[in-house]
Amino acid sequence: MQLSDFNYDLPPQLIAQHPLPNRTDSRLLEIRNAENNVAQLMDRQFRDILNLIKPGDLLVFNDTKVIPARLYGRKGTGGNVELLIERISAENQAWVQIRASKVPKTGSMIHIHNQAGETFPVQMIGHGGRFYEVRFPENVFSLLDRFGELPLPPYIEHQVNQEDASRYQTVVAKHPGAVAAPTAGLHFDEAILNQLRELGVKQASVTLHVGAGTFTPVREEDLSKHQMHYEWFSVPAETITAIEATHKGGGRVIAVGTTSMRALESHALTRETSGETNLFITPGYQFKVVDCLITNFHLPKSTLLMLVSAFAGVDNIRNAYQHAIQNEYRFFSYGDAMFLSRLNHTSP
Repeated sequence: MQLSDFNYDLPPQLIAQHPLPNRTDSRLLEIRNAENNVAQLMDRQFRDILNLIKPGDLLVFNDTKVIPARLYGRKGTGGNVELLIERISAENQAWVQIRASKVPKTGSMIHIHNQAGETFPVQMIGHGGRFYEVRFPENVFSLLDRFGELPLPPYIEHQVNQEDASRYQTVVAKHPGAVAAPTAGLHFDEAILNQLRELGVKQASVTLHVGAGTFTPVREEDLSKHQMHYEWFSVPAETITAIEATHKGGGRVIAVGTTSMRALESHALTRETSGETNLFITPGYQFKVVDCLITNFHLPKSTLLMLVSAFAGVDNIRNAYQHAIQNEYRFFSYGDAMFLSRLNHTSP
């Protein structure tokens, strides 16, 4: 398939700029596979998830935590620089995206500052593709806590505020390292998680530290030429055991978000329980773990749109997005959600 197969026109007013008052206030579009894999589209509210998930099913969340990954500074020549952490590679090193009139040379210093007037230097130590490796003078996480800013996606136009600090983070967030939220998880609050437990729905977690590369556009029309960015993942032994028990008992494994999906499928392919993955899922991929997927609406021509098209069917997703636009669903990180069944897998 070609990149143009995953394009669509989205009215700008449908891009959600702020979260709704409550996490579970979102709408939910269910795509239920029927005969011949022709999907039925059902308009719901997110709270209807209590009726869609059955006792014995397993919800798998990504428990990564968004870090304040955006930094501002100056080059030695005085020019402004913006750094966005892509992934942390060592205690005092990270791969970053750099925005500047001219990217500083390897070996040069960038002086990072915050609103309190404090500064610290980072050194350019190398580059690979569109990312640059920099060295911090001490632990990256501790410096980000003092100097960093929450990295809202590029399509959210307002300045970061206190609402974002709490709502651009899932309630299951535990392990710091992501520079973008696993947005499907943003719809869950503690109350609905407790209700699901009471219904007999099991819960497990993986960790995948979402990188800034998730927003990088695919530039190759021939998808086989696209180089997927790397992200660190971990699948705990207890999650693997829960998945095996769920399938053995006839339940469904439901990934909360495409990042949970990629972590689970990366483990299934490599048998590694942790490491870096650049798994690029496109139509034709044979899913090995996940039966259903909860996800948000994704950007045109994005790798995530390709993933959900592989999972639920290209035509089914194309029709669902057209339906969502016509019915004014809210799109992207703070937007509404979808509940998908795997192609060739009919929900009970």
